[in-house]
Amino acid sequence: MLEKILLQTRVLEKSLDAISLRNETISQNIANVDTPGYTRKTVSFEDQLRSALDESRVRGFRNHPKHIPIGDKSFEDIDLKVTQDGKSLDMRLDGNNVDIESEMAQMAKNTIKYDVLAQRISGTFSRLKSVISEGRR
Repeated sequence: MLEKILLQTRVLEKSLDAISLRNETISQNIANVDTPGYTRKTVSFEDQLRSALDESRVRGFRNHPKHIPIGDKSFEDIDLKVTQDGKSLDMRLDGNNVDIESEMAQMAKNTIKYDVLAQRISGTFSRLKSVISEGRR
């Protein structure tokens, strides 16, 4: 039981890290909305997390660093990286592809995700604290 709670907590922590990095990236995009030639940057995390947590896939257990890894990475092995989004470079004449309205909407969505995850991890710790304090009595 405790192992599942700790796993869930580590997943929530990794998600908070990704959302924090995405918030910084969106802020950079907004700050460079008028910079000629700037290409917007993105952080993709949800798809990697989903595939890492998919329990239907076969995974091998490695007890030595020279063993060949079998299956997908675990969620702890997910690399959080910022990538450039060069899809819509023809959006403006100066080569900047940042759409301020889209960035502001993504910032609001990202803030909501962060708040929900922070509340969830806080609730998990509150429940653990309650169980520990009730166990003393």
